[in-house]
Amino acid sequence: MLVRMLGPADATLVRSLRLRALREHPDAFTSSYEQDRDLPVEATAQRLSAHPFWGAYHHAELCGFVGLERELRPKSRHKATVMGMYVAPEAGGHGVGRRLLDALIAHARMNGVESLVLTVTDGNERAQRLYEAAGFRSFGIEPDAIRVAGRPYAKNHMHLNLAPTP
Repeated sequence: MLVRMLGPADATLVRSLRLRALREHPDAFTSSYEQDRDLPVEATAQRLSAHPFWGAYHHAELCGFVGLERELRPKSRHKATVMGMYVAPEAGGHGVGRRLLDALIAHARMNGVESLVLTVTDGNERAQRLYEAAGFRSFGIEPDAIRVAGRPYAKNHMHLNLAPTP
């Protein structure tokens, strides 16, 4: 398996896997399949240009990705958000998610990020265990954070402290 940073040249593959993720797991993302399916591939290329993303490849096939969105304002520039994490089910259980997170965390540390946050759908135990194994800790559950087909889903807000210890 190869984990590498993605760029605009990967947009077609990322878009295809992202649409699959949105269609098959609508409760896991704040974006929706219906919202994203009509966007051109250029929108994905632009997103890959604006934020660092990593992809996991198995036999030259993209099987997972994750992105990092850094805060831009001076008072919150020490923080970043993990976004869009997805591993195809057929690639699950092989350490893909952990390798993607490790790449993201290493990049964040090298670039001065001291605080990482993410949300995971409450009840998604597998994803929550992955994040906890990487050091993330829950700091609260947001009830009714998103609604899919009228059904409310809570989001677990998690944090990882990357600040150097004195």
